[in-house]
Amino acid sequence: MTNYPLLEFRQVSVRKSLGSDYILRDINLQINRGDRLVIIGPSGAGKTTLLRLLNNLSSPSEGLILLENIKYKEISVINLRREIVLVLQESKLLGMTVKEALEYPLILQKIPLKEINNRVKKWCNKLGILEDWLERNELQLSVGQRQIIAIARGLIMQPKVLILDEPTSALDTGKAHHLIETLINLSETETTTIIMVNHHLQIGKKFANRVIYLEEGEIKKDNLVTEINWEKITENLVKTEAKNREEWD
Repeated sequence: MTNYPLLEFRQVSVRKSLGSDYILRDINLQINRGDRLVIIGPSGAGKTTLLRLLNNLSSPSEGLILLENIKYKEISVINLRREIVLVLQESKLLGMTVKEALEYPLILQKIPLKEINNRVKKWCNKLGILEDWLERNELQLSVGQRQIIAIARGLIMQPKVLILDEPTSALDTGKAHHLIETLINLSETETTTIIMVNHHLQIGKKFANRVIYLEEGEIKKDNLVTEINWEKITENLVKTEAKNREEWD
């Protein structure tokens, strides 16, 4: 049994491209195997930057990020992104059909065809992707359907860490809750670590076992979900968003 976290941030900061201001400042964070971590905070808090750091789409200006006690800079980008998969809010099929898009990452890994078919079938069944979707292209799908397919494509890769940016934003209530229940089951049965940014606090409350509250590039809270005062969090978000609107005006 390892005695180090799955992921670790050690005094990670990200500077803005101009000037000396920071997008993220002095982030110290440990993420463990099987965590269901929800990141919340007002617009401009640094949530997207944090997700990009996790997937190595951005690099820190200062500090270290480690996967299983190995520095990111010592891991090839290809290998890192097989272990840590980021599903963006707006994902594209890149001219492929749904079936081709689901299979493509596994073909690149030279996974046997039988295993590819098994994984595609498994996640189509679990996420409610109908057979008649498989030959459709991007223009023949709704935004919500594309969102579910992008999540399936991430899950098919069997990553150690799945990162989801607003995964329920285009889903109706029923589909959103089904997705959340599926992800909870995945984390509990296969010890997959799932990190999610979600503005829907009720969804986050249902999904998370741990919550991080970001504001002005700093972690203000890092608590178990049972320790979170959701009423206070909601109040803080409303006040901060109102302040941000005033500043922009």
